[in-house]
Amino acid sequence: MQQIVNFILRNKSFLFFLLLLCVSVGLTIQSHSYHKSKFINSANSITGGVYNTSNSVSSYFGLKQENDKLHEENTRLRSLLFNQNIDAKTFIDSTSFKGRYTFTTAKIIKNSYSLQNNYLTINKGSRDSIKQDLGVISSKGIIGIIDNTNSKYATVISILNTTNKISGQLKKTNQFGTLSWNGKSSRLIQLTDIQKSAKLVKGDTIVTSGRSAIFPKGILVGTIEDFKLDVTKNFFEVNVLLFNDMTNLEHVSVIENKDKPLIDDLQKTNE
Repeated sequence: MQQIVNFILRNKSFLFFLLLLCVSVGLTIQSHSYHKSKFINSANSITGGVYNTSNSVSSYFGLKQENDKLHEENTRLRSLLFNQNIDAKTFIDSTSFKGRYTFTTAKIIKNSYSLQNNYLTINKGSRDSIKQDLGVISSKGIIGIIDNTNSKYATVISILNTTNKISGQLKKTNQFGTLSWNGKSSRLIQLTDIQKSAKLVKGDTIVTSGRSAIFPKGILVGTIEDFKLDVTKNFFEVNVLLFNDMTNLEHVSVIENKDKPLIDDLQKTNE
């Protein structure tokens, strides 16, 4: 307190000048409409700038929550799309609609892409109904297949894993083959067993074939980068440029085919 008093005593002349200046400015503004309007406009401009900056900061910190909400909504819409088997004009109550496929949102908390056998870890586990052999996709396409789970987390066999085999097809012609990875580029996977009679064009889209109980038909994979005949000269080997950047992933959806146990039991019986 004594320091404040000493400061005032040392600078009393300057402080008295500032007081008189403020009083004179205030009287000038009050007695002249032009000066008053300019002062109000300047004050509004400053206040608006402060509010705009504050809103920008609040919006930035709210982006994470908004992104989560957007991902949840995309997952809900994707579920309706893949379960749609009735007239499109029919009203669907999305809160009670139940179909063959269910989708669960998740986040990737760990991702490898530079090894021969790469895995991802997501923040959902058995308590969220995540189990082995469920498909994992993003908004851009296929990611991999659930491998192991505990109560809170699950590991995913990445599509960039040399042990992973997934059925894929040409979107235009429905000719199908096997998607796998040769362990080289993180941007390219390979589609094999495509008959040499197939008409391939660079840039054509590759999707999942739906010939397994893991992925529905039509999940995006990538586009044809190049192709050549294999050593037998009967099948094409196709390099597929992935839609997903596997080095930069965050939000995913886990797909469960509720008919998978029935399909698996039937196939085991036939075997």
